[in-house]
Amino acid sequence: MLNFPGMSAQQQPSSEFSGLDLLSSAVILLDGQRLIRHMNPAAENLFSASMRSWLDRSITQLLGMPAPLAEALDNALRNNWSYTGHNVPFKCGETVSQHLDCTVTPIETTNARLLLEFRPIDHQLKAAREEHEAVQQQANRELIRNLAHEIKNPLGGIRGSAQLLEHELSGHEDAPQLKEYTQVIIKEADRLQDLMRRLLSSHRAMQPAQVNIHELLERVRRLVHAEFGGVVVQRDYDLSLPEITGDREQLIQAMLNIARNAAQAMHGAGEITLRTRVLRQVTLAKKRYRLALELQVNDNGPGIPEEMRDRIFYPLVSGREDGTGLGLTLAQSLIQQHHGSIEVHSRPGRTSFIIRLPITHGKH
Repeated sequence: MLNFPGMSAQQQPSSEFSGLDLLSSAVILLDGQRLIRHMNPAAENLFSASMRSWLDRSITQLLGMPAPLAEALDNALRNNWSYTGHNVPFKCGETVSQHLDCTVTPIETTNARLLLEFRPIDHQLKAAREEHEAVQQQANRELIRNLAHEIKNPLGGIRGSAQLLEHELSGHEDAPQLKEYTQVIIKEADRLQDLMRRLLSSHRAMQPAQVNIHELLERVRRLVHAEFGGVVVQRDYDLSLPEITGDREQLIQAMLNIARNAAQAMHGAGEITLRTRVLRQVTLAKKRYRLALELQVNDNGPGIPEEMRDRIFYPLVSGREDGTGLGLTLAQSLIQQHHGSIEVHSRPGRTSFIIRLPITHGKH
């Protein structure tokens, strides 16, 4: 049985159990009435709940009560029995559920009787998937960079030749008609050159500085509103977030690509919500951070077709006939260069792009 040092009943639980806040696994402490006495940051993140809101409330309200866990809590309180359950279904938030491994351990402290530890069963699978995606993204970046360089030079020659040809046609009797063709060549060459610049922009050296994420999001919001007048952009900001270290223009480009993709998927009419929150004790790119920023770009569009969801960040993959399939690829590349992560969850009526970035300066 696990023992904690005794503390005065007048002490705040957050102080008494502060050592648990350093753990990467989710931990919840309960008293003899199954009321929540402490949640560490990993538990707050896992269950999308704050300890301040759930202190002294029933664990059943937060997670529901799967039959194996209910029996385990009874046995732990009556007989001091420990329990470990695998693949136990839990409610996490109002609509989301997930399967977790769970351990129940009786403890003896002034304020708590039970320690519950939760571990997502897909943690290792997620880490392996992120590592694979990082390798794939690096290969994609090399492919894009080489392709852009191979196209860029001959494209300049094509455009220059079209301009010379147009100049030579000045005295020709069919000049107006023929110039239409040279203009098509020049305009298409310009369009491709712009595309090449976009492809190569993610490879420029970063210019890191302290940036306010909400200031950048406001810039994105104004740009989306100007381009898609029928799209309503809502804000759900955590204004207590500290500044982060990043390249201002690259972060704006990444977020704009995602928001623009959402607006285009809704055919310019719908609702986008920009949501920010702080996360604690988060692992990004195999490194543990005490604080991280979570940014969600949510829309109420038709969702991403199921056959495309695993390939949505691949280059040249697009759900639109006129799409280049590069916007999300570049966004992923820029976020990863900031040591962050990006993932997507989608169903008809709700698509959520989730960006997580480390907070390495400032205090929360």
